[in-house]
Amino acid sequence: MPKQVLIQGSIEAVEFIETPIPTPNDKEVVIKVVVSGANPKDWKYPFWKDLPSNSGDDIAGFVHSVGKDVYEFKPGDRVAALHQFLTDNGSFAEYAVAPDWTTFHLPKNVSFEEAATIPVAALTAAVALYADLKLPAPFDPKNPTQDGAKFPIVIYGVSSAVGAFAAKFARLSGLGPIIGIAGRAGDFAKNLVDHVVDYRKGEDALVAAIGEIFTKEGLGSKAPCVFDAISENGSLEATLRFVDPNGGTISTVLPPKLFAKDKGSFEYPAGVTAINSAVPLLHATRKDFGYVWSRYLSRLLEDGRLKAHPYEVIPGGLNGVLTGLQKLKDGKASALKYVFRVEETGDVKLGLTGPTSTRPQPHPLRNFPYSE
Repeated sequence: MPKQVLIQGSIEAVEFIETPIPTPNDKEVVIKVVVSGANPKDWKYPFWKDLPSNSGDDIAGFVHSVGKDVYEFKPGDRVAALHQFLTDNGSFAEYAVAPDWTTFHLPKNVSFEEAATIPVAALTAAVALYADLKLPAPFDPKNPTQDGAKFPIVIYGVSSAVGAFAAKFARLSGLGPIIGIAGRAGDFAKNLVDHVVDYRKGEDALVAAIGEIFTKEGLGSKAPCVFDAISENGSLEATLRFVDPNGGTISTVLPPKLFAKDKGSFEYPAGVTAINSAVPLLHATRKDFGYVWSRYLSRLLEDGRLKAHPYEVIPGGLNGVLTGLQKLKDGKASALKYVFRVEETGDVKLGLTGPTSTRPQPHPLRNFPYSE
């Protein structure tokens, strides 16, 4: 019987269980997983209904079966997909399930390993830039800078998968200058943006450097558009200092009320429009956006305008999930995503693997507002 991995709240153990191959609902696709991708939220929010769960959401593999109302996919198709957060049958398994509107065909030139880096990160970036910040999409007929105008954007955490896809989309949209904030992956960031600023030099130096770039570009001293792909550990406070207080817009991937250093007093100026961009809404109130952008990803990948994020294969297939999530928690990932080849799993022992411990205090993401 097919197996899947349930993540324990301690991130020190996983549980292997056997489950039948899922039966799809009317608009769902069942995928035989070839490669699964990991994301930071997989260790930050590893369970739903207060139970251990299969929290994987990046799927790459072959269509196994489809629901009765699915017409764009058939068994055998090569696909990638965004699994619906906080539901059963995630990607840390031999078979996973995704809605058809967040499933997309894989061109022949894209490997399953590459594909597993895309759904969560790329669709999060798309939601932030185009649904929330209302920036011109790459397919809009008018390039915002074609008449010599400048359309700047600052991306905090540009070397993260979400930040990197945001930079790639910004470039495709013709935005510029693109200013990326990064740390030890600064060399990688240089391939994505026009200017790289190192946050490790301190907040004051960071704010000063961004102001200098805007001044040299003839754009004043404050950023009119900011995407914070980190939204914790001080990034929220830093962006507050360089966003334009009179008309600036900012998107965060995490809600400030949960992740600001001083949650009770943190607030944006009245002149700033701030949006918490939540990719789970693609399965709730933004289904059409998810449908359009999932299909568009296939086109961008096929003609080479979009490339996958760098990745590292964690050995052992599903046996490597615990290792991958621990490495994410320890901050070892830099400008790459961890992926798992399911066929490498081999024999597994059902039940808990790894030491068990008392469940720790939940990460603040446990209270993420997943619905509007």
